[in-house]
Amino acid sequence: MRQDGVFPTPFERSAVRFRPIASLSVAAVAALLLAGCSGSPDQAQTPDAATQTPDGQCQSPLADAPAPDGLTVSGEFQSAVDVTLPDAYAPADLQRTTLIEGSGEQVQAGDVLKATFTLIDAASGEVQLRSMESAPDGMDTLISPQQIFGASLQCATIGSRTVSSFPAGALGEGSPAFVLVADAIEELPTRAEGAEVAPVDGMPTVTLADDGAPTITVPSSPVPSETRVENLIKGDGDVVQPGDTVIVQYTGVLYDGGTVFDSSWDAGTPAQFSTTGVVPGFQKALEGQTVGSQVVAVIPAADGYGDKETGTIPANSALVFVVDILGVQHAPEAAQ
Repeated sequence: MRQDGVFPTPFERSAVRFRPIASLSVAAVAALLLAGCSGSPDQAQTPDAATQTPDGQCQSPLADAPAPDGLTVSGEFQSAVDVTLPDAYAPADLQRTTLIEGSGEQVQAGDVLKATFTLIDAASGEVQLRSMESAPDGMDTLISPQQIFGASLQCATIGSRTVSSFPAGALGEGSPAFVLVADAIEELPTRAEGAEVAPVDGMPTVTLADDGAPTITVPSSPVPSETRVENLIKGDGDVVQPGDTVIVQYTGVLYDGGTVFDSSWDAGTPAQFSTTGVVPGFQKALEGQTVGSQVVAVIPAADGYGDKETGTIPANSALVFVVDILGVQHAPEAAQ
């Protein structure tokens, strides 16, 4: 949940519209790589209707098309690739070609993957980003049709390599054309998986549905004066650092009465956002934790929204969150 009361949601109910950036400098690409889309608390986090056909078949945001003459990609799967572009290549359409057909499950909106990406400026042929330089085993990626990295693999199969072309302006006015090579390495869990930790007295109790969705029971004890965070599951993945982008499942309830005010589980897909873009209590619940962990956090109003009424959250409300940490994309400083 962001400090301004806007909840992160990775999908927009509209035609394909990618998150804009001003240019594809290295810094801008890093920002794009680490950023998620956002929406308001009353926007359901459901996949864009355009990603499913009436008969329920997966439909990519990018049109399947043969690679243009002169566009070649060489290099082993999940390794550095060399890309040759046609002379004066200026793609006019959003399109994707599958270069390697994987034998795994089909990638759907809302899945979380390990994947590698190589991004090339179409005009200059210069590589703008190689994700394997900072994440050689694969970058944790939330599949969203509104983000170029997710769109490049949606409806492909695990083990596939795709090459996608994006015309100038695809990321907003003034953005150049570019080419993206993506390898879908493996699917990651969409719930916390690790060692169970014994509940702590005085904290909310949590029971899990078969799919991992939590039900939270708030204790009758007074709200703590400071944010309190305890592990329910301890994962063995990467440590979340300040400024990282996390992929999470979460449910938030009011401490007073236990009413659910937001839940990615109810919305049907994980969420993605930076640790520095959320209220202080939520930030404290994330940073220092490991991927695969589940935490319960009790957040007094001072570390939440204070005396501001926000959406369905009354002023001066203490909050409780249960958060499953599914993946992390390290901030550029941490990655270096």
